[in-house]
Amino acid sequence: MKKRILWIFLLLVTTLGGLGYLLGHGAFGEHEGPGEVTPIARDPHEMEMILAERRETESRLSPAGTQILFGDLHVHTTFSSDAFVMSLPLVSGEGAHPPADACDFARHCAALDFWSINDHAESLTPAHWRETVESIRACNAVADPENPDVIAFLGWEWTQDGTSPENHWGHKNIILRDIEEENIPTRPIAARQPMGDIVTIPPAIRAGLVLLLRDRRTLDFTTFLEESASVPPCPEGVPVRQLPIDCRESTLTPAELFAKLDDWNLPAMVIPHGTTWGNTAPPGSVWDPQVTGPNADPERQFLMEVYSGHGNSEEYRDWGRKPAMPGSAPICPPPTPGPNGFLPNCWRAGEIIEERCLAGGEPAAECRRRAAEARRNHAAVGRAGFRTVPGATVLDWQDAGQCRDCFLPAFDYRPGMSAQYMLARQSPQGGPSRARYGLIASSDNHTARPGTGYKERDRSEMSESKGPAEGAPDLIGTQQEPKPESVPLNLEDTIAFGERDVERMSSFFTTGGLVAVHAAKRDRASIWNALQSRQVYGTSGPRILLHFDLLNGPGERREQPMGSEAILQENPRFRVSAAGGRTQKPGCSDMAKIALGTKRLNDLCRNECYHPTDQRHTITRIEVVRIRPQIDPNEPIGNLIEDPWKVLPCPESTDGCQVEFTDAGYHASKRDAVYYVRAIQEPTLAVNGDNLRCKRDESGRCLELQPCYGNDAQTPYQEDCLAEIEERAWSSPIWIDQEPLVGSEPAGL
Repeated sequence: MKKRILWIFLLLVTTLGGLGYLLGHGAFGEHEGPGEVTPIARDPHEMEMILAERRETESRLSPAGTQILFGDLHVHTTFSSDAFVMSLPLVSGEGAHPPADACDFARHCAALDFWSINDHAESLTPAHWRETVESIRACNAVADPENPDVIAFLGWEWTQDGTSPENHWGHKNIILRDIEEENIPTRPIAARQPMGDIVTIPPAIRAGLVLLLRDRRTLDFTTFLEESASVPPCPEGVPVRQLPIDCRESTLTPAELFAKLDDWNLPAMVIPHGTTWGNTAPPGSVWDPQVTGPNADPERQFLMEVYSGHGNSEEYRDWGRKPAMPGSAPICPPPTPGPNGFLPNCWRAGEIIEERCLAGGEPAAECRRRAAEARRNHAAVGRAGFRTVPGATVLDWQDAGQCRDCFLPAFDYRPGMSAQYMLARQSPQGGPSRARYGLIASSDNHTARPGTGYKERDRSEMSESKGPAEGAPDLIGTQQEPKPESVPLNLEDTIAFGERDVERMSSFFTTGGLVAVHAAKRDRASIWNALQSRQVYGTSGPRILLHFDLLNGPGERREQPMGSEAILQENPRFRVSAAGGRTQKPGCSDMAKIALGTKRLNDLCRNECYHPTDQRHTITRIEVVRIRPQIDPNEPIGNLIEDPWKVLPCPESTDGCQVEFTDAGYHASKRDAVYYVRAIQEPTLAVNGDNLRCKRDESGRCLELQPCYGNDAQTPYQEDCLAEIEERAWSSPIWIDQEPLVGSEPAGL
């Protein structure tokens, strides 16, 4: 009898173990497929009406002879691991949003002119890459190639997060020009992280996740994880065309990425984005190692994404933070005083612990000691420092880490990675080399919805503002009891999502921006050429029309557009022409309803599409930013950025705005100069327009706040957290040099 019980017990253990093994290895889930592109093009008549109005408005603004086209060069589907997580019931996700959804949304919901797919290479398997290629081809094949309604580009994201400023390179989108087999890499190139290669969830934890959550989508997620984990790394030192087909190619630095792209020798561009994000960049990060040298590639990397649905990376602020010397302990700087000052997260960590300690009746000296220890613990782990203060809430942190006077800033702002810093910085190695980037914007949407900013609504679907579902288990250990002491944290003991302050970030997600190009024609080659020549600009979402021209350039071609470089001794003269985005009618066009059908129109577009009226919003003013790049790499950056240098008012008219200005001091200054402009639109409501919605005291300190939580229980997803903002467009710069810049070549040549 005992032997029989033992055998039954062993059989039960073996069965449960086998079941756990199968669950952990995704045996019961389904492969995440690419979906099916809707084979219906946009109505040519409807499209022509939109384009005709745009051309007519442009013709009044500028005789440039080009046309402005709008797109989104940063879109994720559930082929990306983080996008898949966002699709789970655990975070009130909507389910699968594969590449076909992105095509349909770009075409019928957002009515874009072009877009690109940019799933994270770190989770793209060979099968998913091949499916991505075929889906992009299917998207392009819907319409007449001689008269395309939307042009889809192929690409991926190289996603690197450093553990310190010394090993942080950031996120970059790689965009490919062509979609023919011979012009496409066999595999995307992933980023290898400083703490090891691709991070995945161990099978045992995957099995536990399935048993805990018990839903179909989580089963599919375990299959997705197993497929990704089963791809072996490619061997080192082998030319890219000789590597095995089914391996994961990865690089540790941008220099290695550029070398592999050189090896492929295919038309491609690399676009840094999210540069100021504190959820990815360690405190103290600066752009210095990428200004010039092997980690810069001016032939491919000549654009940067200044704005996305994750916030703005434009503005530089001198908060006095000095990076720690290599090998020394990280420093926690004190707050910067004033209404537009800065409260470091690590400093606020000390305040929280000191307040708790005093409330518990401990001596003041002991509480000061604990506060100092809390600051050291937080500074030691950078972006994950919030986890060193157990039980600290969004309200406890106030507005620590945030830029108080920036337009829709990225969360936990890193000013040394901003566009203005990049444009002002000289190579720290000496010499005249500088980074010269055109400015674009995109959405960085993770639900396969390119160009979401056409209407400000549906926060949980059209932005990344999403968190744990009500009653969801705390899988990353952030829901803890408050303690009057800080706890040290070892980054090696955390998982990737455990390093993200998800609830505070939710107040900083917006519906995203757009990239605009001045193209000779409405086709793939013309869009690519416009991007290469930096005749591009970004908007915060509306389809604002913008021209920025140098009027007295050298040579026969006196007028030169945004993105140009010129050598001038005389004072430069400029013209800016702009018109606001078109106001929107509710709902969708009849053609979108016919193409997608009632259910898909609701599931994908949320029954709201780009549906313009004949009216445009007013442009209220033009702001001019002037930057005098460093002559010496030791010059203080903040003294070289004049923002705004000029503010030029516009008439109260929906017909647009045209202004001219001169830099009367350029020649006498004997310094090179960089100019770009912002076209500012009249105030309108926007999702998360006021971020934390702070009420401040006289010193500017945020003492009361009303965050827009990602957690549906705290802020219902139906709440869009609207506030008035001034939507805008950022031109690419025009560079004016007193004499030729040694070692510099125009971008894209």
